[in-house]
Amino acid sequence: MCLCLCLCVCVCVCVCQASLPEVKKARGDVPDSLPEPEPEPTSSVSDFENSYNYVLSRLASMDQAIHKLNVGHYTLDVKVSQLMDRLTRVDAKVGELEDSIQEVYQHSKDNRKEMGRLEGCQKGRRMGYKCYLVYNSYEDYVGASRKCMERGGRIAMPRDRKEQEALADYVKSFFHPGNWPVWLGINDLRSEGMYLFDDGTRVSYFQWRKHFLSSQPDGGRRENCVAMSSDDGDWWDHYCDRTMNYVCEFDDRVAL
Repeated sequence: MCLCLCLCVCVCVCVCQASLPEVKKARGDVPDSLPEPEPEPTSSVSDFENSYNYVLSRLASMDQAIHKLNVGHYTLDVKVSQLMDRLTRVDAKVGELEDSIQEVYQHSKDNRKEMGRLEGCQKGRRMGYKCYLVYNSYEDYVGASRKCMERGGRIAMPRDRKEQEALADYVKSFFHPGNWPVWLGINDLRSEGMYLFDDGTRVSYFQWRKHFLSSQPDGGRRENCVAMSSDDGDWWDHYCDRTMNYVCEFDDRVAL
């Protein structure tokens, strides 16, 4: 392909594309693609500095974290100290409250004993300085003894004929016309055949039932606690876990 250019002097110049010389680019022109930059040379000194700086930055971060932990630990220690102070004060208050409750409980026990003693002497039968009162409720031997002590007395312990006769007459009149046994404060639980009162003293007077068919005591090691018949006042040995009525005695000389 040729390009023809005609001038005014009637001269035509034709230039073919194939014959055009390659135009050199000016020195300031930008090439179509930039050459790859050559890598900068590294040295062992620069690697060491980088590693050193990295370690320093990590140590700085760890130091900040440790500082935060120390601050948190101090705050927690203060909180724990305050909590311990509060617990100490609460414990002191609880101790005072327990003392007050124990004092009220002791006053209640003393009042109950005093009321029981007064009731025994007002409603029961007086015999010298003793007052007897029958409780028409069923208890085993241990339960009857405990109930009497809670009321400020003891389970009845007739120590001689005079007390036995007065107690038997009172119990008979209480259950008349029936016949109901009542616990007395007598047993041979400690040693077979050695009868003691409920307060541990030795029994010296006995009112065992004497009959050719059923003389008492006859229970051996099985029946170790003593009851009194309400119809005739005789004593019988019984199983201690049997439940029956009981009689308490109160000392009218005692003022609680």
